[in-house]
Amino acid sequence: MKSSKKELGTDKHGVQKSMRLGDYLGDGVGQLSLTLINMLIGQLTYFYTEKAKVAAAVVAIAILIPKVIDAFSDLFMGKIMDNTNSKSGKCRPWFLRMAIPAALNIVLLFTMPSGLPTYMQVVYILITNTCMSAVIYTAIAVPYSSLMALRTESSEERGTMGIVRTIFNMLSGMLLSLTIIPITNALGGNQQAWIKFSIVIALIAGISLLIAYIFSKENVQSSEVIEVRDVEDEREKSITFKQGMLLLLKNKFWVIMVLTSIINGINYGIMNGSLVWYAKYILGNDNYVSLITGVAMIPTFVGFIIVPVIAKKLGMRDTSILAFVIGIVGCIIKAIAPTNIVAILVGTALFGFSMMPFMSFQGGLLNNCVEYNELKYGYRLVGLTNSVNSFAGKISGGVGGSLIGWILAASGYITGVAAESQPQSVSIGILIFSTYIPMAINVLMVVLLRMYTLEKDYGKIVEELKQKRAERENR
Repeated sequence: MKSSKKELGTDKHGVQKSMRLGDYLGDGVGQLSLTLINMLIGQLTYFYTEKAKVAAAVVAIAILIPKVIDAFSDLFMGKIMDNTNSKSGKCRPWFLRMAIPAALNIVLLFTMPSGLPTYMQVVYILITNTCMSAVIYTAIAVPYSSLMALRTESSEERGTMGIVRTIFNMLSGMLLSLTIIPITNALGGNQQAWIKFSIVIALIAGISLLIAYIFSKENVQSSEVIEVRDVEDEREKSITFKQGMLLLLKNKFWVIMVLTSIINGINYGIMNGSLVWYAKYILGNDNYVSLITGVAMIPTFVGFIIVPVIAKKLGMRDTSILAFVIGIVGCIIKAIAPTNIVAILVGTALFGFSMMPFMSFQGGLLNNCVEYNELKYGYRLVGLTNSVNSFAGKISGGVGGSLIGWILAASGYITGVAAESQPQSVSIGILIFSTYIPMAINVLMVVLLRMYTLEKDYGKIVEELKQKRAERENR
């Protein structure tokens, strides 16, 4: 009987497509857990200092150390994933395994007993953050990023997967930013209020992982590709972690993606954690967080419509570059009028939009390195290649969050003192980490992305790989 489904055809590089709307949605739901964890971690500096009454300098150190540990655990997780053998695949089993641990640890982040001495506060923050980042988040993020390479070889479909993931990421992230302060304030504004809120977020994160496990797919390419991949997988298991890393370090495009991921992650970490400080100490009311976040959603929604259109003409890289330039303009507007609410709304909206294209295409640009690895070195190294996403997210998120704490401490921030009683230098510090550092980072992102030239040659690389696979199959 003839199938009623429309043939998908090939993309602009001549690579067979394999994904439909349901595939994109099933994959995108998995992003919820990662976004919710990231957003909550971004709020920890504010929570620990303002609600749990921990000194800002102590918080900065206690949050950064787990991130450093975590960054290196990501690289090892890449190798572990490459060696995973399961009927469910290499990536999907980890979603099921981490659903309950993720939900439990989210709540533990906010349940530090009150009245602990400083050293015990540090120990509690270190343990809960290390478990969340170095173990649980890593075991979700690396397989989730790698799933893109195992799902399709089409660069165009990878770009679309990235856009759908970003839609889930941005909408859930904005919704959390929009509601976290009003809801916790409505619940009492104390630590107990944050614990109640975290329980709801924990349930959502756990359920999203279960949905991703059920509806995600792996290896839907043609049978001959799967057969060749099975042979390659067995061969790649023999390669050591050190050998794999040395090969990746020879891949200049992978190195560029590592750098851009780290730098952009710092930007994202600052953006997540700085808005509440800006609203409370520069604008004078932390409830402005909801207004600013709500207005920022407008250009993001527009971006979901226009970015795919622009990307078809310019490509993933150049679309990202254009967006970062727009973000620079947004930062300039904020710098010119730092206390004008209209200028802040416009500047924040432009900056928020500027991050969306790279967040959408980062996975596609990174996973194109998998085919480059195979062509140049004979190994795909899917897990190790994608471990950079989690690696960069962990260390950069930690640096971004800790940077806020360090600058606050350096500017003379006094824990437990009302905003009007803080020294003027605190406002200067907040302007530095919320406006001037993000502006400089966007400039650096433009410079680095211009060095990434892999995208224009991707079609040729895939064609050469087809010929090599055909030759191996005929031997």
